[in-house]
Amino acid sequence: MSRIGKKPVQIPSGVTVNYDGKTLKVKGPLGELTFNPHPEMIIEIKDGEIRVKRPSDKKFHKALHGTTRQIINNMVEGVTRGFSKELEIVGTGYRAKLEGGKLVLQVGFSHPVVLEPPKDVKVEVPAPTRIKVSGIDKQKVGQVAAIIRAVKPPEPYKGKGIRYVGEYVRRKAGKAGIKAV
Repeated sequence: MSRIGKKPVQIPSGVTVNYDGKTLKVKGPLGELTFNPHPEMIIEIKDGEIRVKRPSDKKFHKALHGTTRQIINNMVEGVTRGFSKELEIVGTGYRAKLEGGKLVLQVGFSHPVVLEPPKDVKVEVPAPTRIKVSGIDKQKVGQVAAIIRAVKPPEPYKGKGIRYVGEYVRRKAGKAGIKAV
């Protein structure tokens, strides 16, 4: 049995969970999320917790078991606390700003890069070299952060680019150069 799949998901106070056999709805203080689990997964809601069970020990069901449980756990956590990712911009003249809900990045290209985040994901720029992405859907927050990072990923020679806060960038030595004879 999946070690993650067999753990029950605790439902905190202030969160309501509804499952009609097809769609799971989780509603909390920060918003509402819906999820359509695989029809073969068995979901039970009782005693303030959600349990995910699988119909058999087939490889396919084992793969879905832990994944389904973790997606539900992330939904419950998202509507109670939310998720956030922080990025930092490293490089001379590299900066970010918000203009009318759109993120404008100046990262060494001849033009500014304009990104429009989805409506349910909030993007903040607390400093010109910091970007904070937050929301209730963990997958969307991570996806938006990855799209922002992909505009200018950190390069290995000087480390310039957009990176997650705390991300280690493996550095390389430059060319050795030609020595005079």
